[in-house]
Amino acid sequence: MSTVTNQTWRNWAGNQAAAPQRVETPRTAEEVAAQVRAAGAEGRTVRMIGTGHSFTGAAVAEGVLLRPDALTAVRSVDTAAGLVTVEAGLPLHRLNRILDEHGLALANMGDIQEQTVAGALQTATHGTGRDAAGLASQVAALELVLADGSLVTCSPTERPDLFDAARAGLGALGVVTAITWRVVPSFLLRAREEPMKWDEVLARVDEFDAANEHFEFYWFPHTEGCLTKRNNRTEGPAEPLSRFRHWLDDEFLSNSLFGAINQATHRAPSIVPKVNGISARALGARTYSDTSYKVFTSSRTVRFKEQEYAIPRERLVPALRDLKALFAKRDWKISFPIEVRLLPEEDAWLSMAHGRRSAFIAVHVFHKDAHEEYFGGVEELMTAIGGRPHWGKLHTRDASYLETVYPRFGDFRALRDELDPERRFANPYTRQVFGD
Repeated sequence: MSTVTNQTWRNWAGNQAAAPQRVETPRTAEEVAAQVRAAGAEGRTVRMIGTGHSFTGAAVAEGVLLRPDALTAVRSVDTAAGLVTVEAGLPLHRLNRILDEHGLALANMGDIQEQTVAGALQTATHGTGRDAAGLASQVAALELVLADGSLVTCSPTERPDLFDAARAGLGALGVVTAITWRVVPSFLLRAREEPMKWDEVLARVDEFDAANEHFEFYWFPHTEGCLTKRNNRTEGPAEPLSRFRHWLDDEFLSNSLFGAINQATHRAPSIVPKVNGISARALGARTYSDTSYKVFTSSRTVRFKEQEYAIPRERLVPALRDLKALFAKRDWKISFPIEVRLLPEEDAWLSMAHGRRSAFIAVHVFHKDAHEEYFGGVEELMTAIGGRPHWGKLHTRDASYLETVYPRFGDFRALRDELDPERRFANPYTRQVFGD
């Protein structure tokens, strides 16, 4: 285990920074426990980071920062039972490849696979799905270090309350050191991407939701243009994009050119509506099939800031119409598409989809652009209909609001009081969302 001092940490977007008193890289769960006990003896807080893909201060460490780089082992693969146990610091992209080598896969996931498994889980990363839910619903057991330094496991049958709370725990109940995933046999997805007008998408959103295993769409602000994505299982054979088409669409257009466009719109915001109109008209349809994780995930090199809210599924279309109307009232110039995804209800206490079918509306800005007015206006709209903010994405909500939209919020705080009365795992963000 190595010790480093005077090291500044920054997240991927560059909007969060921390200057912890020391940085440690534990190699085992036992070394994590030792660090938690040492922090307690010193009166310091302790947090384990991931890869910094949260836009909130969820990973900010004021006292001891634990790096997960050495906690990446695959502890077990049980193909017959569909259970795979890996350590907290394993990146999702490595987990995906390992699962594929064993003929296995996650049933659903988001579109970024750079995060550590624990970081993605603790902020309730989700994806889109009609039947398959987010990462918190694909966990069979957790191993974590509690504030007293004890190493415990939890599952639906062993400490079930801790399991239901800690699956989306923001690191506030303990340091997750290993996760047992409930996985499925590997499968192919057929991706159908098609440009479509705003009115048609809203008129058919229920149809698309019912008819597809994974449906999402993007709206280009200041235009009537949308891009719909429908992913469904297929028997194959795989028909992936050609190497050139993949480079053209997913590397050059979606990253290199999009990055240049955002540099330009940052300097001249007035050109955004015209640029978005060109982008929406330039969209082309494409259909391909490939290994599931290769369809679920995308490369993202253009840095941005993001806010995302989960709202009751039945409120989606009215909320989108209200959101579009805001653009007519406000002087916003937004270059990034707005993303809409869907999810079945989940049972983890702090899952954004807890207890209700949910629609997710995500708004983004280029990382150099101001976000406060835009995000604030969208947040006002979302919270008026009981929206729940994504734990890893920018928002201003605190405990007084969150307790009104999460039925088990009080139970989570009571469990936190029991397990971490001295707030060993606290940081500014947990103080905001939990109230102390």
